[in-house]
Amino acid sequence: MHAPDSPQGPQGPQASHAAQSVTLPVSLDEAVAALTAMPAAVPVAGGTDLMAAVNAGLLRPAALVGLGRINEIRGWQYQDGHALLGAGLTHARMGRPDFAALIPALAAAARAAGPPQIRNAGTLGGNIATAAPTGDALPVLAALEAMLVIVGPGEPGTAGSGSVGSGSAGTSSREIPVSHLLAGRDMLRPGELIGFVRVPLLHAPQVFLKATGRTGPGRAVASVGLVLDPARRGVRCAIGAVAPMPLRPLEAEQWVASLIDWDGDRSLAPEALDAFGEYVAAACVPDQGEPVPPGVLHLRRTVAVLARRALGRALTS
Repeated sequence: MHAPDSPQGPQGPQASHAAQSVTLPVSLDEAVAALTAMPAAVPVAGGTDLMAAVNAGLLRPAALVGLGRINEIRGWQYQDGHALLGAGLTHARMGRPDFAALIPALAAAARAAGPPQIRNAGTLGGNIATAAPTGDALPVLAALEAMLVIVGPGEPGTAGSGSVGSGSAGTSSREIPVSHLLAGRDMLRPGELIGFVRVPLLHAPQVFLKATGRTGPGRAVASVGLVLDPARRGVRCAIGAVAPMPLRPLEAEQWVASLIDWDGDRSLAPEALDAFGEYVAAACVPDQGEPVPPGVLHLRRTVAVLARRALGRALTS
C-alpha cells in the first residue's frame, strides 16, 4: 500500500502515536530497503486515509515508512510521448494551471478531491493505492489507460516484464496497468510501492465530472473520466464510485466512436449524446432485479447525465 502523502511526511503527533516506529527515507531506494526490512510497515506521508482508519480504531500499523521526504516522486517529467508522474504529487499541485495544460482531466479531478487540507496532503499514489471507489483520480487514470511504475527489492537488471528499467542498487521496477492493480489482478508485493504513474499525452479533449449529492466538495456518488483519442479514432470513458473499481463501458465507447466524424467537426446530434449516456448507464449500473429499486434508477440517471455531458464537452472543446 502507498497511502496519501504530504509535504511534511508522517512527522506530526498523530503519526508518531499511530505506530511503534517511524522511518523517514529520502529516496526510493531507502524506502524499499525499509519496507523490505520491516514487512509489517505501512508506507505513508500525509495519511489522509490511513490516519482516519487509525483514529477509527480500524488499523494499528506496527511501523510507518514516511514518503514525504522523497523528492524524486514529487514532480513529473516527459518521456516518449508520456508524462511520468511522481506518486508523491499532491492534488493541490496537480490542480495548478501548468499541470492542467498537460493533463486537464486529471487536474480537474485533483481540484475536486476535497477541501484544501485534503488536496494539500493527499497524493496521486495514495489515491491509487487506497483504491477507494470514490477516488476522484481513478476513473481518469482508467480512461487514460495509465501505467504504474512499481519499485521494489531486487538486483539491478532484474526488473520484471514490461518494466521501465531496473532500479538502483538493490531495487528493481516493473510496470503494470493501473486497472490491474485496482481490479486486484496484480497486487503490490512485499517491499514494493508505487513510484510513478505513466500517462499518455494525447493533446486532445478530456473531461472529468462528478456528482456528490451535495453542494460543494464531497465524496462522489458517481464520476466520469472521458478522453478523446483522435489518433486511434477512439473514445475512452470510465465511470467511478458506482462499483469497487472504475468501469469501462467498452461497447458504448466503440459505438459512439463509430458515429464521430473524426476528420470533420466531431459533432454529434443531441439524440446520439443522450443515447450514449443511456448506453453507459445501462452498462455500469445493472438493474438488480425487478422492479428496479428507486435508488438504482436515480444512480443510473446520474451516470447517464454525467456521461452525456462529458462527451458533449469533449466534442466541443
